[in-house]
Amino acid sequence: MKSNENDKGWLSLVALLAAPMAVAQPGDTQRYALEEVVVTAQKKAESLQDAPISLTAFGQQALENKGINSLADIGANVPSMSIEPFPINNATLRIFIRGIGISDAQITQDPPVGIYMDGVYIARSTGTALDVADLERIEILRGPQGTLYGRNTTGGAINLVSKRPNTEAFEFEQKFTVGDRYLLTSKTSANIPITDTLAAKLAFLHTEQDGFVENTGPGGDFGDRKVQGYRMDVRWDINDSLTLDYAYDHSELDYYNSMYQSVTPPLGDKGQAEPIKEHAAEQSVFSKKRLDSLATGMPLEESNTEITGHAITLTANFDAGEFKYIGAYRELSDSSYADLGGGAGSTEFRLDSHGYDGQATDKVNGGPTDLVKPLVTQRQRSHELQFSGDAADGRVEFLTGAYYFSESAIEDNSPLHHQLSADARVPGVPFRTHAVNLLSQHYKIDNEALALFGQATWTPAIMEDRLHLTFGARHSRDKRAAVKNQTDLNIIELYGLVMDLPWGTIDETDPSRQFDNVKAEKDFTDNSFSFVAEYDLSDTVNIYGKINEAYKSGGFNTRDPQRDGNQGPASDGVNYGFGFAEGFDEEKVRSMELGIKSELMDRRLRINADIFRSVYSDMQLNFILAGTVADTKITNAGEAEMQGFEADITFMATRNLLLMLNYAYLDAEVTKAKDVSGKDVSDEFVFFAAPEQSYTAAADWTLADADWGRTSLNLSYNYMDERNGGSRAENVKNTRLEAYGVWNARFGVSDMPFAGGNLSVAAWGKNLTDEEYAITAIDNQPQSDRSVLWGEPRSYGLDLIYRY
Repeated sequence: MKSNENDKGWLSLVALLAAPMAVAQPGDTQRYALEEVVVTAQKKAESLQDAPISLTAFGQQALENKGINSLADIGANVPSMSIEPFPINNATLRIFIRGIGISDAQITQDPPVGIYMDGVYIARSTGTALDVADLERIEILRGPQGTLYGRNTTGGAINLVSKRPNTEAFEFEQKFTVGDRYLLTSKTSANIPITDTLAAKLAFLHTEQDGFVENTGPGGDFGDRKVQGYRMDVRWDINDSLTLDYAYDHSELDYYNSMYQSVTPPLGDKGQAEPIKEHAAEQSVFSKKRLDSLATGMPLEESNTEITGHAITLTANFDAGEFKYIGAYRELSDSSYADLGGGAGSTEFRLDSHGYDGQATDKVNGGPTDLVKPLVTQRQRSHELQFSGDAADGRVEFLTGAYYFSESAIEDNSPLHHQLSADARVPGVPFRTHAVNLLSQHYKIDNEALALFGQATWTPAIMEDRLHLTFGARHSRDKRAAVKNQTDLNIIELYGLVMDLPWGTIDETDPSRQFDNVKAEKDFTDNSFSFVAEYDLSDTVNIYGKINEAYKSGGFNTRDPQRDGNQGPASDGVNYGFGFAEGFDEEKVRSMELGIKSELMDRRLRINADIFRSVYSDMQLNFILAGTVADTKITNAGEAEMQGFEADITFMATRNLLLMLNYAYLDAEVTKAKDVSGKDVSDEFVFFAAPEQSYTAAADWTLADADWGRTSLNLSYNYMDERNGGSRAENVKNTRLEAYGVWNARFGVSDMPFAGGNLSVAAWGKNLTDEEYAITAIDNQPQSDRSVLWGEPRSYGLDLIYRY
C-alpha cells in the first residue's frame, strides 16, 4: 500500500477511538466494570488475566457481534494471524500465527499451528466440522506452545470450546441468516434435560451461498458452497465427583473451488513450462482488478468434504485433585476438483483433471483418460490422560499427563489422467506441436505420536505470595511412515504425424518421473521445556517473563522428484531411493516473552501486552528446483529470528460504550538459508505471511437499553500490512500481498421478549467500502507470473435469532 493509503488506515483508527467521548456521563454514579473472561489455555479454567500467555479470546457475544461463524472467519479479527484457502482446495485452510504456518498442504506434512476442539487435536481439518458446534469461546494462543500442547505448535494453537449440556433447564436457540449472493443459514440448537443427572444438546446447521465470481463456462460457479451438519452432545453427572461427556459431529460440504485470476503475463523463465507459456498466455484473461466472471474450458466439477467425529471426556474429582481422560476418533473424506486454467474458457490450454483423448493417451494409456478428482481419506485416534491438583498447602499447583495419537491417510490422485495441455513452441521442431502432461499419484501415511508432559506452579512464602514460578516439560516421540506411487509424464504430440517426441529430456520412460512403492520411515524425539516467572504488582496488575520451547515434526515431501539417488529397487523389491524417502528432520524454536496483564480505572480499562523474541533452528525450507514448475526439495538448512510487540486493549468508556484495540508489530527475518547445493540464499527467503503491522479496532455502542430490548451498534476496522514482501525479496515480488483495511458494521435490537423467550434482529455488513485485496498469490502457473485469489467483496445480510 502507498504511504498515503497507509496513513488513511491510521487516521481511520484514530477517528474510531476518538469519536465517542470516553468518559462517564454526569449523574452516572453506579459503578460498572469489564466482565471477567475465563479461559482454558493452560488446560484449567482460569481468568484471562491470570494466564501468562499472549492470548486473544472471543466469547459467545463477541463471536456474534463480529460475525465469526467458522474457523475461516477468525483470521481477520486477530492481528498477526492470517487464514487463507489452499490454492487447489478452498476447503483446506492455511493458518499463520506470527508468520509461522505452512504454505503447501500435503498429508505427509503437518501444520505448525495446532487446532483443538474441546481438547481434541484435529490433525487435518478443512474447518467444516467446526461450523456446526455451538461455541462458547474461541482462544487464540500466539507463539510456541511446546509443553502442554506438544508437537506442531511452533506457531501457536487454536482452542475451540463448545457449550456443554446442562440439566438446569430446557434451552432452545434458532438462528436464521439471509444475505446477498443468496446467503441462507439456519442453525438450530436445543439443550434437553433428561434426568437430574443427564442432559443432551442437539445442533443442526444448513448454510449455502453463491461465490462472487461467475463461471461463464461449463459447470458450477466459482466459490458456490453448501454445508450441512449436525452435532450431539451428552453430559452425564454419574455422581458428585464423576462426569462423562460424549460428543458426535458430522458435516458435509459441497463446494466449487475458486479460480486464480491472472494478473501479470509470463515474462520470466518457466522452466519445464517454457515451451507452452506463450500459447497459455494467449488463452488467458489478465486484469489487475477483481473480475466478476471467468470461464472454464471443461466443466467445473463439484468438490465434496465429509467429516465425522466422536469424542469422550471422563472427569473425576478427588480430594487429591482431578483426573481427566479425553479420547477421540475422527474421519475425513475430501474430494477436490480444481481448474487452474487462464479463465478464458479455452480447451486448447487446460490445467484440469478432466478426461483427455489424443496421441499421448493412446500411446501410454491405450485410449482416453477419465475424469479424476483427488481424494484424501484420513482416520485419527487420540487418547489423553491428565491429572491435576495442588500440594504443599496449596503453594504448588500441578498438571501431568500422557498423550497418544495415531493416524492413517491416503491421498489418491490416480489413475493416470490429464493435468496440463497446451500448444508448445519447441526449438528445432518446425511443426505445430501440443504438449500434454499426464499424472498419477497415490500416497499413504501411517503416523504415531506419544508424549509425557507436566507443569507445576510454585508460590513461595515470600513477597506476600505475589511471586509465582512455573516449570513445564514435555517428552515427545513421533514415528512417521509414508509410501509414494507416482507417474508424471510429459509428451509432445506432433500434429500431422503419427509419432511422439520427448519434451526436452523427459519422456514416458524416464525413471525420475516414475515412483513405484517408494517407502519412507523416520522417527523423531524431542524434549521441550518452559519456565515462567509471574509477579503480582497488585490485585489487578501482574507481569510475567517466560522462556518456551517447541518443535515441529519432520516428514516427507511428495513434490520431491527424487532425482538425486539410485532409482533401482532394493532386494525386497521396494524402491527406497533418496529424495522423498530421506525426508527432512524436525525444526526447533525457543521463544522469550515479557508481558503484562492489567485492569485499571476500577476494572474499566484492560491492557494486556507483551514483547517477544523467537529463534528458529534447523528450519524446514522449501526450494523450487531449477527448471521445474512445482518440483521442490525441503531441507533443514534454515535459521530465523522474529521479535515483536502485541497489545489487546479494552476500555469501557461509559456504561454503554466499549472500545477495543488489538495491535501486533512483527519483525521476522530468515537469517540463514542454504539451498540443496549449499549456496547461501538467505536474501531469497521471507516469511510467507508475516505482516509488519496489523490491528483491529472496534466499538460496541449500546444506543438504548429498555424493557422492550437493547439496541446496539458494532463497528470495526481490520488492517493487515503487506505480506511476503520487503526490499530483499525481489524473487517473491509476484507473490507479494498488498496492505488493506476493511470496515465492518452490525446494527441490531436484541433481548426483545417474545413467546416466552427473547428475539434478536440485526443487520450487518462486511467490507463496507468494497476494498479489493488479494488473500493469496502464486507465481508458478505457465500462463502467468502472478495470479491471485481475491478477498470477499462487500457483503450484507440480516440475522434473526430466537432464544428460549
